[in-house]
Amino acid sequence: MINDPKRIIDDAMQLEPAMRAFIAETLLESLDFEEDFPVSAAWQEEIQRRCAAIDNGTARLVDHESAIAQLRESLA
Repeated sequence: MINDPKRIIDDAMQLEPAMRAFIAETLLESLDFEEDFPVSAAWQEEIQRRCAAIDNGTARLVDHESAIAQLRESLA
Protein backbone atom coordinates (compact mmCIF):
# COMPACT_ATOMS: atom_id res chain seq x y z
CA MET A 1 0.00 0.00 0.00
CA ILE A 2 1.23 3.48 -0.88
CA ASN A 3 1.41 5.71 2.20
CA ASP A 4 2.65 8.91 0.58
CA PRO A 5 -0.33 11.22 -0.04
CA LYS A 6 1.57 13.33 -2.60
CA ARG A 7 2.40 10.23 -4.63
CA ILE A 8 -1.19 9.05 -4.47
CA ILE A 9 -2.39 12.45 -5.71
CA ASP A 10 0.30 12.59 -8.42
CA ASP A 11 -0.70 9.10 -9.62
CA ALA A 12 -4.40 9.97 -9.53
CA MET A 13 -3.83 13.11 -11.58
CA GLN A 14 -2.59 10.91 -14.42
CA LEU A 15 -6.00 9.22 -14.69
CA GLU A 16 -8.81 10.20 -17.03
CA PRO A 17 -11.18 12.86 -15.65
CA ALA A 18 -14.06 10.41 -15.19
CA MET A 19 -11.88 8.08 -13.11
CA ARG A 20 -10.59 11.01 -11.02
CA ALA A 21 -14.19 12.10 -10.41
CA PHE A 22 -15.12 8.58 -9.33
CA ILE A 23 -12.19 8.46 -6.90
CA ALA A 24 -13.02 11.91 -5.51
CA GLU A 25 -16.67 10.96 -5.04
CA THR A 26 -15.73 7.70 -3.33
CA LEU A 27 -13.33 9.47 -0.97
CA LEU A 28 -15.89 12.14 -0.10
CA GLU A 29 -18.56 9.53 0.53
CA SER A 30 -16.17 7.70 2.86
CA LEU A 31 -16.01 10.69 5.22
CA ASP A 32 -18.44 10.70 8.12
CA PHE A 33 -20.25 14.02 7.74
CA GLU A 34 -23.38 12.95 9.56
CA GLU A 35 -22.04 14.03 12.97
CA ASP A 36 -21.17 17.53 11.79
CA PHE A 37 -23.99 17.86 9.28
CA PRO A 38 -27.08 15.97 10.37
CA VAL A 39 -29.17 14.89 7.39
CA SER A 40 -32.65 13.43 7.66
CA ALA A 41 -33.32 10.01 6.25
CA ALA A 42 -35.43 11.56 3.49
CA TRP A 43 -32.63 13.91 2.43
CA GLN A 44 -30.07 11.09 2.58
CA GLU A 45 -32.30 9.06 0.25
CA GLU A 46 -32.67 12.06 -2.10
CA ILE A 47 -28.90 12.64 -2.12
CA GLN A 48 -28.29 8.99 -2.98
CA ARG A 49 -30.95 9.12 -5.73
CA ARG A 50 -29.37 12.22 -7.27
CA CYS A 51 -25.85 10.80 -7.08
CA ALA A 52 -27.04 7.59 -8.73
CA ALA A 53 -28.70 9.59 -11.52
CA ILE A 54 -25.45 11.45 -12.15
CA ASP A 55 -23.42 8.22 -12.04
CA ASN A 56 -25.68 6.37 -14.48
CA GLY A 57 -26.00 9.33 -16.85
CA THR A 58 -29.73 9.95 -16.48
CA ALA A 59 -29.42 13.29 -14.68
CA ARG A 60 -29.80 16.47 -16.70
CA LEU A 61 -26.91 18.61 -15.49
CA VAL A 62 -26.98 22.38 -16.00
CA ASP A 63 -23.99 24.70 -15.58
CA HIS A 64 -24.41 27.52 -13.09
CA GLU A 65 -24.60 30.27 -15.73
CA SER A 66 -27.54 28.55 -17.41
CA ALA A 67 -29.22 27.86 -14.09
CA ILE A 68 -28.97 31.50 -13.02
CA ALA A 69 -30.24 32.66 -16.42
CA GLN A 70 -33.21 30.29 -16.18
CA LEU A 71 -34.03 31.52 -12.66
CA ARG A 72 -33.81 35.16 -13.70
CA GLU A 73 -36.04 34.50 -16.70
CA SER A 74 -38.61 32.72 -14.55
CA LEU A 75 -38.70 35.66 -12.12
CA ALA A 76 -39.02 38.34 -14.81
